[in-house]
Amino acid sequence: MKEKLGFAVWVLFLWGSCLGKFVVEKNSLKVTSPDSLKGVYESAIGNFGVPQYGGTMVGVVVYPKANVKGCKEFGDFGVSFKSKPGGLPTFLLVDRGDCYFTKKAWNAQNAGAAAILVADDKIEPLITMDNPEEDNTSAEYLQNITIPSALISKTTGDSLKKALSNGDMVNVNLDWRESLPHPDERVEYEFWTNSNDECGPKCDMQIDFVKSFKGAAQILEQKGYTQFTPHYITWYCPEAFILSKQCKSQCINHGRYCAPDPEQDFSKGYDGKDVVVQNLRQVCLYRVANESNKPWLWWDYVTDFAIRCPMKEKKYSKECANQVIESLGLDIKKIDKCIGDPEADEDNPVLKAEQDAQVGKDSRGDVTILPTLVINNRQYRGKLDKGAVLKAICAGFEETTEPAVCLSEGIQTNECLENNGDVGKIMLPMSLLARRVNLRNADVRKDSKVMVSTHVKARSHQRKSAGAFFGLFSSAWLQLVLEAMQSTNIEFE
Repeated sequence: MKEKLGFAVWVLFLWGSCLGKFVVEKNSLKVTSPDSLKGVYESAIGNFGVPQYGGTMVGVVVYPKANVKGCKEFGDFGVSFKSKPGGLPTFLLVDRGDCYFTKKAWNAQNAGAAAILVADDKIEPLITMDNPEEDNTSAEYLQNITIPSALISKTTGDSLKKALSNGDMVNVNLDWRESLPHPDERVEYEFWTNSNDECGPKCDMQIDFVKSFKGAAQILEQKGYTQFTPHYITWYCPEAFILSKQCKSQCINHGRYCAPDPEQDFSKGYDGKDVVVQNLRQVCLYRVANESNKPWLWWDYVTDFAIRCPMKEKKYSKECANQVIESLGLDIKKIDKCIGDPEADEDNPVLKAEQDAQVGKDSRGDVTILPTLVINNRQYRGKLDKGAVLKAICAGFEETTEPAVCLSEGIQTNECLENNGDVGKIMLPMSLLARRVNLRNADVRKDSKVMVSTHVKARSHQRKSAGAFFGLFSSAWLQLVLEAMQSTNIEFE
């Protein structure tokens, strides 16, 4: 009989002698007035809302007299930031702290702001503002955030607030034109995803995106405008725990490739190893489809599998998967050969390549957030939404080489854009994290959980690829995790 997990710890291990590299994606913030502040400042793109990739946005900065951290609805204070006809859009400046970044953005959007600037409350390198892991009810607003967001340094924030207190009009130009490189006539992009459909709002968001973006993705691929590659994250089990029931149920190939239990409960449902095998099947299907010059069939398979083979209906199986594969006309034998033997005590070349790809190269940081979209070797930040992602992909084309779909209404972004307020983790209980991690004054509930990405050193003479271990084994491991979290540069509030 399997035991139920009280809580889970995912630790992302990166081989080598140095910490893993996470890249904070940035855009520029240009202050055009007052003269004393004229200049270009760095800001970090939030991993929610809709950044205007490829475009710019001009607005006037407003710092509220009350509710300066933006944690409450501005309507409660009788305040609206919606611009009058003919006026510049409002960029709402709020202070960091007391609530999630996403809550600040949601309140700003509802009050009519066109963008939100969050001023850090301590001097430190810029971090990536990320989505919190919320329950289904609370998570509904996350997908409805449409305004762009940016974190600015404490120094920049203090300067803006000082100018405003002196009565100056502060005009700002947010610029995303160089946030994505555009080297040639073809855009290359990756989607790091997961076949697990029982992980709550983030899993729902992933499959909803695949369903909605499938048509555009297939057209771009079929006409040669893009080169798409799907990827899947796996982890390895530390040598000392390979024979534990946690590793046996979560891993294949004797602990080399693991995924967490879908239900976070070892006593029921599917195991992590079922997810690993299905992820492997999806990678192999893509490879076989690509060899047949039809890589876009991956989108059909993932969509159909999600509809026809859900975990909730106990259909998440090889038999159901093969029915979908047959309907697409692909060679099941080739896919099975690619999958290999999950019970073998040896490396699987496909999954080993996936683990190696998790490690950042050149300007791209390590992939530590699921889902993650990488466009022209830069990690996309923002809402996983068809329109927002298509806009970002279009920004990756060299100027004048964009396909027709990028020139349609709703995709073009420029200074006249009308926007006026109208993608390795650690999972721990929020109450525990709040005691050890700098989540200053977060709204802590015992049933809350938060997702944090981090990197810690690990050694294994057998496995020199990126990986991780799932399960709670000792307080020593927990201590290691908590200490490692001090160096992460993704935060939620």
